[in-house]
Amino acid sequence: MADLDPYAAYSRESLVAMLRWQLEAGVTEALSPEPYDRFSAAAAAPAATTAGQELPPAYAPTGDSPLAQARRHKGRIAAPPPPATADAKPVNLADLYQIKDLDGLRAAVDAFEGSSLKRYATNTVFGDGAAGARIMCVGEAPGAEEDRQGVPFVGPSGKLLDRMLAAIGFARSDVYIANTLYWRPPGNRTPTPEERAQCLPFLMRQIELVGPRAIITLGGPAAQTLLNEKTGITRLRGKWFDFQTRPGLAGGMELPLLPTFHPAFLLRQPAQKREAWQDLRAVRDKLAAQP
Repeated sequence: MADLDPYAAYSRESLVAMLRWQLEAGVTEALSPEPYDRFSAAAAAPAATTAGQELPPAYAPTGDSPLAQARRHKGRIAAPPPPATADAKPVNLADLYQIKDLDGLRAAVDAFEGSSLKRYATNTVFGDGAAGARIMCVGEAPGAEEDRQGVPFVGPSGKLLDRMLAAIGFARSDVYIANTLYWRPPGNRTPTPEERAQCLPFLMRQIELVGPRAIITLGGPAAQTLLNEKTGITRLRGKWFDFQTRPGLAGGMELPLLPTFHPAFLLRQPAQKREAWQDLRAVRDKLAAQP
């Protein structure tokens, strides 16, 4: 009798690779904590749309299983943006500026309910390091491993970042590391401008409380968020910018900011490490020249 196991032809290494891919894509639970009535979903499905009006696969309300949807759409089902929080309140900057230490700011971020990303994340990834660090590194958003541990840059890209910093004489404990977002977007999708804007006031205050001498942004999205730029990272990297935490307002900080490539990009494109090394040396020289 033929073997009915559909996975019998795969090696253990292949199966482990499949599971790792699912984890990186955001599939972190075998079963949902909430029951899902597929019969009701199928009954509630709207009539077929006209040509040119087909709903995106991720939003299409069908009774098919996720596996069937993936097969129908050749696996290209993007994680949709979470729904906006209806009762979200804007951040009160006056209250934010009254926070005097990183522990107080962490508590404020934990209590913040204005970002719908929070409901899908396992942990809040606030930052790693201590106030007074001379360098602050800012990436885009937590990944799967960061979400599990609640610490930024702890996966493969984090290990490369540690080696990059060590090359210019800085241990990880000498640097403060954070992201522009405090919660992992589902499926590692690209954050929306609204999600970045929700976290930005907290990040600006976080930079002030850390009080670094220089900022290194890792990757294009982080540089674009802090600099309010649309230029790509290949044009931004290697250039110093005068960064302000409160543009047009009194009481903020002004400090140099240098964009460079994200370590995850360097893992995929090791030939670009030469440019990143030039950027790191520029940071080292900038700090050495400061009084």
